[in-house]
Amino acid sequence: MDIPRLGGLARRRKGTSTMKAVTWHGKRDVRVDTVPDPALQDPTDAIVRVTTTGVCGSDLHLYEVLTPFLEEGDILGHEPIGIVEDVGSEVTAIQPGDRVVVPFQISCGSCFMCDRGLYTQCETTQVREQGTGAALFGYTKLYGQLPGGQAEYLRVPQAQFSHIKVPDGPSDDRFVYLSDVVPTAWQAVEYAEIPPGGSVTVLGLGPIGSMSCRLALQRGAGQVIGVDRVPERLDRARADGVQVLDLREHSGGGTSLGDAVRELTDGRGTDSVIDAVGMEAHGSPVGRLAQQMATALPDSLSVPMMNRMGLDRLGALYSAIDVVRRGGTISLSGVYGGQADPMPMLTLFDKQITLRMGQANIKRWIDDVMPLVTDDADPLGLESFATHHLPLQQAPHGYDMFQKKDDQAIKVLLQP
Repeated sequence: MDIPRLGGLARRRKGTSTMKAVTWHGKRDVRVDTVPDPALQDPTDAIVRVTTTGVCGSDLHLYEVLTPFLEEGDILGHEPIGIVEDVGSEVTAIQPGDRVVVPFQISCGSCFMCDRGLYTQCETTQVREQGTGAALFGYTKLYGQLPGGQAEYLRVPQAQFSHIKVPDGPSDDRFVYLSDVVPTAWQAVEYAEIPPGGSVTVLGLGPIGSMSCRLALQRGAGQVIGVDRVPERLDRARADGVQVLDLREHSGGGTSLGDAVRELTDGRGTDSVIDAVGMEAHGSPVGRLAQQMATALPDSLSVPMMNRMGLDRLGALYSAIDVVRRGGTISLSGVYGGQADPMPMLTLFDKQITLRMGQANIKRWIDDVMPLVTDDADPLGLESFATHHLPLQQAPHGYDMFQKKDDQAIKVLLQP
């Protein structure tokens, strides 16, 4: 891929330069605005000219549910790849002209947590005033309110570590998923602890669920069952060699999803379950009502309500608890944010279920996934993983289409 190398931001700074960026303006209202170019603020910063950036399923939570934690004009996005334009004095591992992927979390690489590979808990960038972990690009006040990567340029704090240098040549589609999708799916599979030749159910076949299926098969799972309600997602998983169950056929009467999975697994359920859905699961009317009420309130009321009494739509998690075999493991990669979620503790305890969860520690898994990403055979199907490539100016259409699952949208990439 022939990518122009240098000078874009430098040329723009000669005048009153401004860039285009995807900004939040309200519930289901994102726009492409003209905003000031980013500049170096600290010696550990870098400026990256974004060449491709993804729309993530968790961006849809900002589009719909987490609106009380956003302010009008916040720049969204956390899945960028681009070219380094400028670096601070303490950034020596990369230089202008390098091609880099930027992980969605910002981590220093040298604190107590980073030394243990827990980059989402980085003590240098933790958002202590909110009581949350490492700062994230483009992801609300809860995680530092840093401008995100759906923009022409991005300021990268802690750039001495918060980058993944990738080679020139292959298209952005080969590498952009290192920012989130591939490492997140790898961690989901790792946390699921699928026994060699064992079985796993993946709930939700969006980008993370789809990639989790591919990685589970790549890593030796004997049986992968994918669950969704969107026909094209089921078709895509089936083509990957996944057994699929259409959720529409197992809700509202008839055979339950749990019973359907047990029929495929000698009556036990799968060894593991990956919940790639999260807080906006279908079939959760109480949680849905609570979310709608919270987002309809003024921020002065909705923020404390969600911080203390927020409910998730837990349909997927409840299904995971039902589907997993006794003594099995549930891996949560879908984002949850409720503080008052009712949990079936008797069932969890009785079935002796192990739960593992959390934002993906992106750089912890890069050495594991890079051979699959750079393999000329493209075993993960990265070159064809995106269903839509849109110019940045069409981001509002991309969000709307992705949320409504129109036009067979599974993964949308934006190109500034």
